Amino acid sequence: MELTPEPRRRPEPPGAGQVRALVVPAPAKLNLFLHVTGRRADGYHTLESLFVALDFGDTVSLSRRDDGVIHRTRDVAGVAAEADLSVRAARALQRETGSREGVDIAIDKRIPQGGGLGGGSSDAASVLLGLNRLWRLGLPRAALMRIGLTLGADVPFFVFGAPAIARGIGERLTAVSLPPLWVTVLAPPVAVPTASIFAAPELTRATPSAKMDVFSEGYGRNDLQAVAAARFPDIAKALARLALRSPSARMTGSGGCVFAWFASEAEASAALAAAKEAAPEAQGFVARTLARHPLAAFA
Repeated sequence: MELTPEPRRRPEPPGAGQVRALVVPAPAKLNLFLHVTGRRADGYHTLESLFVALDFGDTVSLSRRDDGVIHRTRDVAGVAAEADLSVRAARALQRETGSREGVDIAIDKRIPQGGGLGGGSSDAASVLLGLNRLWRLGLPRAALMRIGLTLGADVPFFVFGAPAIARGIGERLTAVSLPPLWVTVLAPPVAVPTASIFAAPELTRATPSAKMDVFSEGYGRNDLQAVAAARFPDIAKALARLALRSPSARMTGSGGCVFAWFASEAEASAALAAAKEAAPEAQGFVARTLARHPLAAFA
């Protein structure tokens, strides 16, 4: 890991319609904190979380087709094509716009699956943003976010394009400014089933809302961390290794990846090296937080 109607179109510069392929990034994300604030009548949990993207992630290759077929050209371990969020994103966009164009999709995976880093959601968002340009649709960001929400609660964040406070089930986003952070991320050899963590009877579900959008460094916690660490000892071990270097060590999402932030790349790299020295099998990476999604201009 080191680790129907024609779609709306914008006026294009000469030659723009000749673009047949794009290679775009799909960055990982961290939840700098994640509070479970309640549970709705339909069973969905309400959250309050601070999302930020990283300069580490997958790479999505898109090649336009003229026959309307959506085709995944490369297998993703453990994910059938029909369940792949990137394929579902392309089909949802096609349905929404009535586009008669298709696409070949290939993903180079670097983001660990089941790690709480948003890999599948980020891939889906990059497909939506990339096809918005490749198919010359000109959809506004809000429309892409609405489509993204039908695919998963994290997808709108990646389309949103900036660090954000997420509320509700993750769909209500407010942009925030964050200083750049260097982070060390450890990826224990577990794939955490999100549904089982949220279903745990011991999960705290009544954290009060912060009712603000300005947070001091180190604010909050991850309410899912205790549940996941108790069920997956490898998460607890990774947290303990990082905590030796930083009091900010915590889990992201529903796990199992854990992270800590540092003032410099050197400190973050030293923390990763120390974790690997203590456990040579440990997997992880060093990354920097992003002030803007690399595809923000695609909508």
